[in-house]
Amino acid sequence: MNPLSRRSLLHAATVGGAVAGIGGFSALSRFFAPLLAGDADGLAPFQAPSADEIDDASHVLNRLTFGPRPGQHAEISTLGAREFIKRQLDPASLDDHWTDAQSARFEALHAWPLGELLEYNSRELLDQLTRDKILHAVHSKRQLKEVMVDFWSDHFNIDPSKGDSKWLKPADDREVIRAHALGSFPALLKASALSPSMLWYLDGRVNRHAKATERPNENYGRELLELHTLGVHGGYTQQDVMEIARCLTGWTVRERAKSRFAVGKVEFRPDLHDDGPKILLGVTIPAGLGAADLDRVIDIVAHHPSTAHFIAEKLCRRFIADNPPASAVGVVASEFLSSRGELRPTLTKLFETPEFWASRGGKIKRPFHFVVSTLRATSARTNAGRALQNHLLRLGHAPFQYPTPDGYPEEAQPWMATLLWRWKFALDFTNRAIEGTSFPADKLARSAGGESALAAHLLGRAPTDLEKSAAASSGAPLALLLASPAFQSF
Repeated sequence: MNPLSRRSLLHAATVGGAVAGIGGFSALSRFFAPLLAGDADGLAPFQAPSADEIDDASHVLNRLTFGPRPGQHAEISTLGAREFIKRQLDPASLDDHWTDAQSARFEALHAWPLGELLEYNSRELLDQLTRDKILHAVHSKRQLKEVMVDFWSDHFNIDPSKGDSKWLKPADDREVIRAHALGSFPALLKASALSPSMLWYLDGRVNRHAKATERPNENYGRELLELHTLGVHGGYTQQDVMEIARCLTGWTVRERAKSRFAVGKVEFRPDLHDDGPKILLGVTIPAGLGAADLDRVIDIVAHHPSTAHFIAEKLCRRFIADNPPASAVGVVASEFLSSRGELRPTLTKLFETPEFWASRGGKIKRPFHFVVSTLRATSARTNAGRALQNHLLRLGHAPFQYPTPDGYPEEAQPWMATLLWRWKFALDFTNRAIEGTSFPADKLARSAGGESALAAHLLGRAPTDLEKSAAASSGAPLALLLASPAFQSF
């Protein structure tokens, strides 16, 4: 679909105001503001970075967002990098209703009650879920939240190809991951444990103790300790896995194949619960608690020192380095413990470490990050449809399609085999060969102030003479810059 012209948008806003009154016109004006502020594509002249090295503004854009949009470097240089961090840690303070309005188009993602999700084709649900994630990452002003949504989506990974997860994963994304992305880790952990999609994926729904000889299903209990909390080296034993499994017996979810009503509803069945005493990680859980066994499990594992270290290390790996410095991990873990798992103070402490400020340009973008940062840097428009998703599939990083519970890897090494496909994406993108995706090619360099300034915008610093020469002689300067090591890193 061709972009609307400014005249069309103004006409639509005027008509909307006539129908809805002054309040409606005001809402429409805010909705269209990103497009009406400049040209129809929203691209206005902007100032690129001029320093030879990555400065504070470029650094926080690299680490807290999916990459700078045109003009953001200048905005943050004026605002201050630390003030930008403070605002990103408070996403509710950032007006993002343009992105919210785009998300509202994906009606299946907002279906309630959950049974309504089963009325959709599962492939359509995955498509809407994927498109919504891409568009949030590209356009949302709440960029740190989107980065953390991506982080927790891998941490609590669910492959929605299993059973009713085909239909229930959108609810998990909405009510577990997005609802708690910058909130309380214990609350996030409990929400995940009771997620209908997670109960399906890791077999919690069939973890039962109907008779003395029935052994509980360990699948979720093992992953809860190994992947979600303490980590594989966190000091738990096989007996702890069994005790967690016993604690969580009786939780189930109404299945599509067995229930006509309230499909997806999570229920606790006392008759299927092992209500005897347990000992988890040295802590006694008394008999007779019933469903409250879950709360005791969450309290024990969420506040365990090994969990603090494991989560801190993963956060430092995402925001500092693939091999995070022990000094920073220790500081972040200490804050995680003292705040009882509150994520905003934990991240605040991470962003205050000298290690965070010293680690500039040393990480490699994962493919999803690379694709989204390309779209953001070029002020691109996309419908996030099949053509763009196919590139992510070839790159091995299609959202919601990782088959095992550990989620997509963060470190650079597993992604080194994707370099050829990154080149292919850069060429297809700059040649405007991706259906449903375009960018203002003729305006981009002019708005930046020339080819050298555009290179500085893309790289987060002034290009070297070698980079300028290579781009100029390549015959495809934008594609070369997008595929360059400097753009691939952040």
